[in-house]
Amino acid sequence: MTNPYQPQPSSYLTTPVPSGRPRMFNSTIAKVIWILLPIVTIGIGAAVPFVVAAVKGVVKPWLAGVYVLAEVVILGISTAAAPGGESPFVGMLIIFLIVASATHTALLDNDRVNIGK
Repeated sequence: MTNPYQPQPSSYLTTPVPSGRPRMFNSTIAKVIWILLPIVTIGIGAAVPFVVAAVKGVVKPWLAGVYVLAEVVILGISTAAAPGGESPFVGMLIIFLIVASATHTALLDNDRVNIGK
């Protein structure tokens, strides 16, 4: 039996402290929408989730800058390689950009990934 006059530990001190890192996605539907953004925009909006994540403080700003630079370079190379758009190299670059950006967007809230956070 516990003594009612003895001070009990506070629940504020015994509960685990949540991580201080902000989250990118508030719900599963929001996560799906953000993952679909690079796919639906055919790679043009590939860097948008990373810019938003940098503004929210989920990732460091340099990571968003690298992603914007990579998108500009890939889209620039694909445009310069075949102005008519009839090259399989152009399609491969665009597909690579779409797959990479959708995968990396899905990993933004993963606690196991520490690069750029």
